[in-house]
Amino acid sequence: MLTAAIAGAGAVLAFAPFGYWPLQIFSLGVLFYQVLRAANVKSGALIGWAYGFGWCAAGTHWLYISMHRYGDMAAPLAAIAVALLALLMAIYVALAMGAAAWLRQRWVLSLPTMTLLILPSLWTLFEWTRGWLFTGFPWLATGYAHNASPLAGFAPILGAYGLGWLAALSAGALLLLVHPLRRTRWSALAGLIALYTAGLGLQYFNWTHPIGRPITLRLLQGNVPQQQKFDPGFVLGALQMYQSAITSAPADLIATPETAVTVLPHQLPPGYLDSLSAYAQQTGSTILLGMPVLDEQQRFYNTALGITPNSATGPYYQYRKHHLVPFGEFVPPGLHWFVAMMAIPLGDMGRGAEVQAPLQVRDQLVLPNICYEDLFGEEIAGQLASAHRNGKQSASVLLNMSNLAWFGDSIAIPQHLQISQMRSLETGRPMLRSTNTGATAVIDGKGIVQSLLPPEQQATLVAKVQGMGGMTPYILYGNKLLLALTALALLTAFLRARAARRDRAAQQSAADIARRVTVGP
Repeated sequence: MLTAAIAGAGAVLAFAPFGYWPLQIFSLGVLFYQVLRAANVKSGALIGWAYGFGWCAAGTHWLYISMHRYGDMAAPLAAIAVALLALLMAIYVALAMGAAAWLRQRWVLSLPTMTLLILPSLWTLFEWTRGWLFTGFPWLATGYAHNASPLAGFAPILGAYGLGWLAALSAGALLLLVHPLRRTRWSALAGLIALYTAGLGLQYFNWTHPIGRPITLRLLQGNVPQQQKFDPGFVLGALQMYQSAITSAPADLIATPETAVTVLPHQLPPGYLDSLSAYAQQTGSTILLGMPVLDEQQRFYNTALGITPNSATGPYYQYRKHHLVPFGEFVPPGLHWFVAMMAIPLGDMGRGAEVQAPLQVRDQLVLPNICYEDLFGEEIAGQLASAHRNGKQSASVLLNMSNLAWFGDSIAIPQHLQISQMRSLETGRPMLRSTNTGATAVIDGKGIVQSLLPPEQQATLVAKVQGMGGMTPYILYGNKLLLALTALALLTAFLRARAARRDRAAQQSAADIARRVTVGP
């Protein structure tokens, strides 16, 4: 278990900001090797649990910062909360590896069947389950480590979880390189070469195409200290800073971070939104303002408010955050006592619709997502696919508005940038990021960062982006292709196990007949 925990923690070096993606495959290889040596199902599950704990604790330790430094939770309680989360998330790995050990005993599976069919498929299925069960926590999913590896070419087809499956498949093939049979070793090596060659080749295939004319951008990074962000004495200064930054120069699209405005519309200084609307009309700029809003039932929504050149003649555009952060934006039933220990404002909010209209900006349709939402690639792809199915033009540009100041200058910031890069790879569309403290960036449709502001500085990223049209297989089918492949792998393992049982039974029957003939009447 200690070896597994160290291997899990070491896998974090495969992700941003480190980027040593081969370590992730080696780490999974260590896990699979340990499970294959497990004496029983319980041992396999405990090894998986230890690996999952090391993986999650090392990769999400920055949650301590948000709970203790900014949420005013006592340091020991914040540390315990991070450890408990890691232990809970590790259950998914424990179930996957326990199931693998159980199937090996029940089906009497060969080593190649375990390493190439069972272990990669169960790892992937339980990782996919972690991404949606209880609203999901897909942070640090395996595939994100491969946004810049040769496997990235498969992202528009299989998505992030598909890349995770291929990485697990690589780990299984790696173990076969020391198989006693030479034919098995050479087959594993040939399979790895073919897989990574195909991934490299797919990176040169264009699933999407330029559409319309490029639009000019101004992405604001306010660098507002989190300790002061919701302080009533500081709010007016922040409002004036953002108003000045927005109106300092025109652009087709001017975007602020998530909750750049921390007060409700009716609490703003008189004429604040009107002045921004007048500026939008005068300059032809479209402004996306991150702020909370209330609906008719007095329900809060984390919103991207769109002020267009035509806003004076109609209502403002609104994108309301759909996928909320547990404990930060909604309180799970029975856990209000836990939230009461933290000083997090707006801790229980309403959900926006699952499918929402994009915002027209010149020739482009911009689809916002807010902070945590870009972890859920299938939901973003689903919005694009919904428009396509209904005969409408899908969004051509994605925009993430975030406030990651909750996590200080930790590895959460480059990790989130890497997640946004994966969304670009999956959809073939550029992803813009407007954040409070970083990473404010422009990512092209190939997942490559084109422009990036230094973190923790008040600045504006000025750039131009070309929107992309067309459908990738992942947009059309989401994770269905991956689930079909893993199901096929498990079915193949079952059929091989059944055929092996029949062969053993036939051999045993032949041996019994031979023994009776030899012994005689």
